[in-house]
Amino acid sequence: MVSKKRHLILSGIFFLLFACNEQTVRKQGFEVHGIDVSHYQKHIDWPAIAAQDIQFAFVKASEGETMQDSIFCKNWFEMDEAGIKRGAYHFFRPTISAETQAWNFLGTVSLENGDLAPVLDVEVMDGVDAETLRKGVKTWLQVVENFYKIKPIIYSNQKFYNKYLAGHFSSYPIWVARYSSWRKPALTAGHNWHFWQYGNRGRLQGIDGDVDFNVFYGSREELENFCLKRPDPLFIPAEAEAVVANP
Repeated sequence: MVSKKRHLILSGIFFLLFACNEQTVRKQGFEVHGIDVSHYQKHIDWPAIAAQDIQFAFVKASEGETMQDSIFCKNWFEMDEAGIKRGAYHFFRPTISAETQAWNFLGTVSLENGDLAPVLDVEVMDGVDAETLRKGVKTWLQVVENFYKIKPIIYSNQKFYNKYLAGHFSSYPIWVARYSSWRKPALTAGHNWHFWQYGNRGRLQGIDGDVDFNVFYGSREELENFCLKRPDPLFIPAEAEAVVANP
């Protein structure tokens, strides 16, 4: 006869295995839905994705010092053509120069007005200590923010964020991964999440295989607050040009 303790352990293992293999179901109660992709999804039919009430998508652009996602440019163009709000992310490697990584991202991505803010994906330590990690993250964020004049979004899973990043970077938007059918993210140090990656086994027509499902915490109008809004080029009337040319 199986002991009660052993039965509980076996039940817990079974639940975890089931949860990890269960198909992710679209969440109700949120107005704005999105996905995130990389070359792992291969070919994506973006018009088909847009037709399934997907308003935004994040796509991997770069990683480390030199790596660029092999189909980023294709995805980036086709997302825009399909009318999906697009965003790009960089996978951060803590042992590599953060400034070099920032310029790898900037050399890969050309943001336009209306695009989502740049994203820094921080989820590995690669053997460094927490202080070194945070110093590198700060450098990447500052370089990219200075370039685009918009605060980048920080992506991480809930456990990693709470352990290494909570209490820091409080002014930056947060995109957090917490895979749960009912529990929302719970961040420490008074942080609030803005984007929630709630599952990695979503299915959509137009993608062959699984895809990560996300939601935005607010409305479509509020999503615009996280998008690039560069001022139009300075318009100088002809009369003013004449004054400048002949002071």
